[in-house]
Amino acid sequence: MLLRHYRKTPPLGDRWRLVIAGDFIDFIGMSLPSSAEELTTAPSDEELAHGLGNAEDHARIKMRRVGERHLEVFAALAEFVADGHMLTVVHGNHDVEFHWDAVKDEFKKILADASPAGTAREAFLGRVEFNPWFFYVADVAYIEHGHMYDPFCASAHVMAPLSPLDPRRLARGFCDVLLRFVVRPTKGLKEYGHENLGIVDYVKFGLGLGLSGMVQLGVRFFSAVREMFRLRRGYFTETAETVRREHEGRVARFAEKMRIGTDRLRALTALQVQPITRSIGGILGSVLLDRVALGIAGTLALAGVVFFLGIRSGHAAYSAAAVVGAWVGTHVYLARQRKVDPAEELVDRAAKLARLFPAAFVVMGHTHIPLEVPVEKGVTYINLGSWAEDEEVSGDAKHAAYQAARTHLVIHPSDTGTEAQFLAWDSNEGPRRFVKAKRLT
Repeated sequence: MLLRHYRKTPPLGDRWRLVIAGDFIDFIGMSLPSSAEELTTAPSDEELAHGLGNAEDHARIKMRRVGERHLEVFAALAEFVADGHMLTVVHGNHDVEFHWDAVKDEFKKILADASPAGTAREAFLGRVEFNPWFFYVADVAYIEHGHMYDPFCASAHVMAPLSPLDPRRLARGFCDVLLRFVVRPTKGLKEYGHENLGIVDYVKFGLGLGLSGMVQLGVRFFSAVREMFRLRRGYFTETAETVRREHEGRVARFAEKMRIGTDRLRALTALQVQPITRSIGGILGSVLLDRVALGIAGTLALAGVVFFLGIRSGHAAYSAAAVVGAWVGTHVYLARQRKVDPAEELVDRAAKLARLFPAAFVVMGHTHIPLEVPVEKGVTYINLGSWAEDEEVSGDAKHAAYQAARTHLVIHPSDTGTEAQFLAWDSNEGPRRFVKAKRLT
């Protein structure tokens, strides 16, 4: 409906350009049996347990299945492109598999096959493009997904997101591991809203699964932690250096193609964060094991005070108070260090991005929550929110913010300036001004 509306609405210029700011295809969320005959990359033990992985041939099969299941969506996209409009797909952390040429080719094939009869195929495919990093129109818009500013979802090298443990596959991040090992196999466990949860919340959830379910959840959880430590070892291998050089080469070629200085791209790279799985502390903190270890240490320290000083000793009271104070203080410090919601980081980076790439609008996605906020004079940061959620969340107040707002930004560049409308799609009324955009203060 959205695409049909804009096909009927004349653009101010020659044609529309639809820019999808990442996570269009949820490759991570798919679980397909790893027994396909056309596989050339033998499934790993993990892939045998959780389904096809992110090797090129695995991802191409996933792409094909998505095309078969959502043919109506691809038909609408194909009609849009067939009318002469442009389609640009920016890679996100859920569809980083677009790194592989075979996956991009499959996507284009699905679109071309769904295009109206008589469409000139070569010209049609020429209007479909992929941007592994960002899309930029000087003084108008800078668009990227935003996951490279989130340590829970970032890859070490945006232009070469390869696994140093096996370069035939893409590097997995914290979110990938948790989704495959824990979230998807556990009924009732949502993939969003974890920034609002603590140890008590997870314990309550586990207890609600019953004894057997809680044991299974614990096994999945510790399997995921073990996998994260395995991934960490990959950052210190010789292959990791090879991947880094591959990234540098791709950055240089990208700079030449986009006619952007390599110094500016390096400055952009410096704004990115490293995956949280690079450090032991990051792994432990991300899954709250640091808080568990702190609790055990605090309990043992209190027991030691009582054992050595006696429960009625005045010194014991002072010592116990000191232990509790240190326990609480350390807990607060660790809690502040664990920032699961990257919304503020994306806003901070948007201001810096606008200085590197002057634009009226800096646009990202990733957090799934619509946001509109001025970050510099004449520069507005827009987070596009989301168009779909896994399940109904209207009755869950804690997760209500993740209800899909179906928001989109329409930009009209002109010689006199750039104007834009932040809109939400209504199936009855069409696009309307979105007035509930969250604003950070």
